[in-house]
Order: sequence, then C-alpha cells, then structure tokens
Amino acid sequence: MSETEELIAGRYELGARLGVGGMSTVRLARDRRLERSVAVKLLAEHLADDSQFVSRFRREALAAARLVHPNIVQVFDFGLDQDSGRHYIVMEYVEGKSGAELLRDEGHLPVADTLAIVGHACRGLDFAHRHGVVHRDIKPGNLLRSNEGTTKVADFGIAKNLADESSITQVGSVLGTASYLAPEQASGDEAGPPADLYGLGVVAYQLLSGQLPYEAQSLTELAIKQQREAPPLLDEIVDGVTPQLAMAIDRALALNPSDRFDDAEAMRKALVEGARGYGDAPTSATRVAGPATSATRVAAVEPATTRQPTSPAPVVARQPSPPRQVPAPVPLPAPAPAATAPAATPRKPRRRRRVRQWLVAFLAVLFVAAGVFIAVVATSNSPTAVRLRAISAHKTHSLVKQLKELVNDNIK
Repeated sequence: MSETEELIAGRYELGARLGVGGMSTVRLARDRRLERSVAVKLLAEHLADDSQFVSRFRREALAAARLVHPNIVQVFDFGLDQDSGRHYIVMEYVEGKSGAELLRDEGHLPVADTLAIVGHACRGLDFAHRHGVVHRDIKPGNLLRSNEGTTKVADFGIAKNLADESSITQVGSVLGTASYLAPEQASGDEAGPPADLYGLGVVAYQLLSGQLPYEAQSLTELAIKQQREAPPLLDEIVDGVTPQLAMAIDRALALNPSDRFDDAEAMRKALVEGARGYGDAPTSATRVAGPATSATRVAAVEPATTRQPTSPAPVVARQPSPPRQVPAPVPLPAPAPAATAPAATPRKPRRRRRVRQWLVAFLAVLFVAAGVFIAVVATSNSPTAVRLRAISAHKTHSLVKQLKELVNDNIK
C-alpha cells in the first residue's frame, strides 16, 4: 500500500507530510466518513512502547479536545491504530502557512501582520490558560495562519511535555525549539502560563526583526545567555516599531515570570496600545534588555528568495533631548541715587507765630482805642479838660488802614 493509500483507524487516508518533529509527524489526511481534510499527528514509533509517553500523549489530546476556540486548532479524535500500532491525534486542518513558513518566505513581517498573528495567539492562549492548559511549546511552527487571516495555536503541550533535553539534542531539534523556552523551562523548573507568554514574546521579536533575541546551541548556553545578556530593543533595530511596542515585547521576555504580563489578554492589549504609541517607553530602569550595539543594530533578515534584498534604512541612535535653555534674567539697572533735596527752611514754631499775631492785633486795638480817647478829650467842653491837638477823622481812618495791612502781613 502506498503512502497516499495508508489508512489510520480505517477512516483517515494519509496524504502529504505537513511537518516532522522529534516526537511526532503530522500528515495531511482525508476523513472518508465526513469527507473533509484533517491533520493527523502520529506519535514517533520508537516511543510507542513507552507507557509514560503514551499516557502523556493521551492526556494532552484530551486536554486539547476540550479547547474549542476560534484561535485554537481543534482536536477531533485520538486513539491507537490496531493495524499499524501507532498512536494518533486527528486535528483541524488549517489551510495556510505557519509562522515558520512565513519567516522562511518573507524573512520578517510588518508590524500590522505581526500584531494580527500574535494577537490571535494571545486570545487562544488566554482561553487555554483559563481552562488549565499550558502549551509549553510556543514557537512559529505552532502558530498557523489560515488563508483567511485567522491564526490558530496548534500542538498543545506535546513536544515539551514529552521530551527532555537529551532526547531533543539527539534528534537535532535544539535550534528549532530551545530559543523559545522561558528561563524557568531552561533551568528545569515547572512551566506555567508565563512560560507561554515568554515564548510568544520571542515569536513576536522574531517576526518583526527576522532574528531571535538569543542565539543558542543548547539549553545550557541559552540559560547562560538569558542571565548574562539582553537583546536590543526592537525600536533600535527595526523601522516602524514604536518604543512602547518594543517595551511591551521586552516585558514579555522578562527573566522573572512575575515581571511578565498578568495574562495573555493583558499582553495582547499592551501590544496593540504600544503599536499606537501608548504606554511606557523603555528606560534603563524598566527594561530587561540592554542598548543595541553596532553588532546588533542590523537589518532584518531578508528571505532567501529570488528578489533582491534591499538595504535597510539607517538607524539613527536616539540622543536625549537637550535640556531647555532658560535665558538668564537680565539684571535690572541700579536705581539712581535720589537727589539731595535742599534743606527745608526751618519753619518757625507755630506757637511763636500765633503769639506774634496776637501781639500785633492787641497793639492795633490799643492804638485805635487811644485815638478815640484823644478825640473825645479834645472835643470836651469842660474847662478843666486838657486841650490836646485835634486829630482829623481822615488821619484816623488812614492809620487804621495801615494797621490792618500790618496785621494781615504778619498773619500771612
């Protein structure tokens, strides 16, 4: 029987190979009963006799089958084919390309396409995490984008739950999966939902730049690099990436799981807001990565296709804005010394002036009274009266007038 005529469980007609991993092989198949295309994952034959691997395979199939979500590849069936002795999982077939195929063909993706893929993956992972399922193997090959533009997360918890470091190394797949492992996974600790967010952060970084944040040849080397090095921020090496988006992806790559996002939905929102320029810009105190160097500030990798690679626009290093110069205050001219006012003529005491005024008035009255007295005496008929020289009224009036003028002048 040829490969195209091979049957699994008497109903799934196997076709072309869709992918190969250390633990399994995925084949395109046709469900004869429902007359539709499906994807069949077959557990590697050398693991079929290991009861622990088979039990894990079954548990993960059951867990994935309960996750019915538009952004998760649905599991239809699983079991053991009695004729071939192979364990299988039948899944939804997504006609399109995986993230790995997009990277191979395009080299890197624009911000909008990357956000669409990663955003859909966040929705799928958020649903899975809320139902107690952790993927543990997020990488471009497990993100499938359909021809309609919908991205679905595939292969929940199979490879990383089933393999240890030695088995991965033996099949030579360390370069394909190790770089997406969270620090807690690389150190052998239990991986929870934050590990999936870390892997998705690596995927976002790679889709935008065409390069991995950490290049490692083994899990040991990866763990050392994660502790000692830091990848450059994306806005420093990729045109069109805002500092806020770079900061959001950088947060997903935090070494400490508690420093990452609270959940996948929070990560999705941060990426969307960051692409719009909202959120926190990276600083030396808030980011986990160090500044880009001349070795890391490179163009995004171009795909190996017939088109000619274009030179990237030069990346100009940001310089902090100089502090705003505040003009020095202009000194005010010193006030001119006040001109010395001439010394005021000392004024006579008011009391002395009043005494003088009253004295002049008293003398004037006395003088007038004396004139009247003389006039009376002069006109008396008494023989014994003293005869004095008569004073005319004209002279008296003139004298009174002079006295008044004298009084007025002294009063002023």
